[in-house]
Parts: sequence; C-alpha cells; structure tokens
Amino acid sequence: MDFAYTAYTEDKRLVNGKVSALSEEAATQLLGYGGYRVVSLKQVVPFLNTEKLLARFTSIKSTEIIMFSRQMALLLESGTDIVTALDLLQEQTDNKTLKTIIGEVAADIRGGSGLSVALSKHPRAFSPMYHRAIAAGEQAGNLEVVLRQMASHMEQGVTTEKQIRNALTYPFVVVFVAVIVVIILVTFVLPAFTKMYAEFGVELPLITRVLMAITDWFSQYGVFVILAIVAAAAGVYFYIKTPRGKHWWDTKVLKLPVLGRIVHLGELARCCRTMSLLIRIGLPLPEVMAMAIYNSNNKVVGENLTGVQQELIRGEGLSQPMAKRALFLPLMTQMVRVGEETGHLDNTLDTVADSFEMDSSEKTKSAVALIQPVMTIIIGLLVGFVVLAMVSAMYSIYGSFQA
Repeated sequence: MDFAYTAYTEDKRLVNGKVSALSEEAATQLLGYGGYRVVSLKQVVPFLNTEKLLARFTSIKSTEIIMFSRQMALLLESGTDIVTALDLLQEQTDNKTLKTIIGEVAADIRGGSGLSVALSKHPRAFSPMYHRAIAAGEQAGNLEVVLRQMASHMEQGVTTEKQIRNALTYPFVVVFVAVIVVIILVTFVLPAFTKMYAEFGVELPLITRVLMAITDWFSQYGVFVILAIVAAAAGVYFYIKTPRGKHWWDTKVLKLPVLGRIVHLGELARCCRTMSLLIRIGLPLPEVMAMAIYNSNNKVVGENLTGVQQELIRGEGLSQPMAKRALFLPLMTQMVRVGEETGHLDNTLDTVADSFEMDSSEKTKSAVALIQPVMTIIIGLLVGFVVLAMVSAMYSIYGSFQA
C-alpha cells in the first residue's frame, strides 16, 4: 500500500512524499528509521488499482502453495517469527495474487489474529483443510511440522494429477490432428475433386457418392449440428452445477466400465490420505471425517462418508460403518479395523492410500494403452474412407478415358 505523508526532518524542515508499506504502522516505523517525524499519514487510494485488478484475475497454483508451506516451515525452524517470515516470503513471491494475500495475512497477524484465522480469510489460496490443520499445529506447537506435512500431502495430489494429464496428452493430440486432417480433406480437397468429377460427367463409385452426400449434408446443416452439440453440452454443464445434477453425474461416472473404477480408487485414495494426515496432526475423528467429506470431489462418496461420520458420532467406530457400505472396498475396511485395534490408524490409512493410488495408476496406464490403438484404428478408417473415395473416383475417370 502507498501512503502520502507530511513529516519533519531532523533539521526541522517540513517535507511531503509517498512511502510504500504493508500498513500504516509499518509506514510510520519506516519513516522513523529514516529520521522523519510524521505529522500526517494517509493511504493513497488510486482511482484504478491495476495491481489489485491483476491480482483478482490471477490464479494461484498448488505448487506455489506447496513452495510457500515448505519455505515457511524452514524459516520458522530457523527461529524467524511468523510476521518476519511472511514479509520475506512476500518479497520473493512472483504471483501478484499470492503476494497480496501474504501481505494481508501478515497485516492481520500484526493486528492480533492467529495464523490459521488469517489464512481462513483467503479460501482462494488456502482451503479449509489447510487452515484447520494450521490451527491444530498452532495449538500443538509444531507448526513447522504441520506445514511440511501439508506440503507433502498437496504434492502427492499434484503428482497424481500430472501423471493422469501426461497419460492423456498423446491420445488427445492424435485425435486433434486427425480431426484437422479430415476437416482439411473434406473442406478443401474434396470440393476441388467434386468439381472436376462433375465436369467429366462420369458415374462415380458408390463410396464416392456416399462421401459427397455426407459432405453436402454437412455443408448445409453442419452449423446447426455444431450449435445443437454446443447447446446440449452447455445444458449438461449447467445441470451438473446444480446439486441434483452433480449427484446424477457422479453416480453415472462411478458406474462407467473402466473410468468408473479409476475414479472410485482415486476418491478412496484421496479420502485415506486426507484422514491419515489429519489424524497424524491430532484432529479428532469427527472433524477428520468432516474435512474428508469437504475434500471429496464426488457427491456419492461424500454422502457415504457423511453416513460413516454420523454413525461414528453415535459410537459405532469407523470400520464398522464403512463395512456396511459397498463403496468402501474390503481392503480399506479391514485395514481401518486393524488401525483402530493397534492405535496406528494414520499408518494403515497411508498404506491403503498407497495401494489404491498404485492400482489407479496401473488401471489408468492400461486404459490409455487401450485408447491409443483404438483411436489409431478409428482415425485410420476415417482417413482411409476419404482417400479411398477420392482414388476410386479417379480410377473411374481414368476408365472412362480408356473406353
């Protein structure tokens, strides 16, 4: 923030100027260090604050929060106080949005707020699970440990998403290139050949007539088809945004032949990882379940976790309510039972998460390996159909010349 000041110098001269600081108190201290005695200090509010405008539309990546957490933990371990650590991190942060948020968090702490309370005001950067874990770390006095654990937890999620994204990149590129090739053939190459065929007046083969009929139909109604597809996709998208639509979509996704199993394993792995982390931090099980429900991306999984939470509160434990629901796989319920009996529930949940993540990763690789040859065959048939139709017509023209 910028502040306009009026102050006396050491030689009693009255001066005016501007100074940048996180708060009015910090600006006063900064001027005092420079030998100025402040007479008046007012915040400068520009008509159009481009910095805040840019910050509003700049996203915050998970990797940036991971780096923030690790650096914060390192500074706290070295004996740096929280406010000074935040000031240092703000200076070296490139993301405008995150820089602004860190500055506001530091200002709140200077005003007497705790770190977790200050972080909770910025859900764009720090999830409820994050600031609740920080609150537990503040109470237990092991804030730097919790910061490292949260960083590792988030890093695991980023790694999983990156693996899935990389696995799907090649099929997407192949499909995109094939669609472009077919569009070029049908839009530019085929009309030129069609005009040439019409000039010769030769009866064309059936395959060529079929392709030309399809091309003519799309040239007349293609725009309407595209608009209908876009409208249908938009309708489904907005329906999914409603609670009822979200539940319908999540139910259907879990029932898909291959993808459903991958999503199922991924959701259970995320649930186990979240619960393991929060139990290790020291949160009570009902609150752990609440965070696991919030962290779930699937409504069906969230409903099942809510049922488990309610029965847990009634004193039925954790493994018994899970065993009643088919969504929770036998490995998970058995390991949870072992964890409850041995008192090492966090470790057993970590083991289950590792198992499910490995299984999900293998199934994802197998699905992608199956997609690639299938897409190659489909694309080959489409391109081959277009090429065969054009070549067959050329042979028909050549045959008419021979006759």
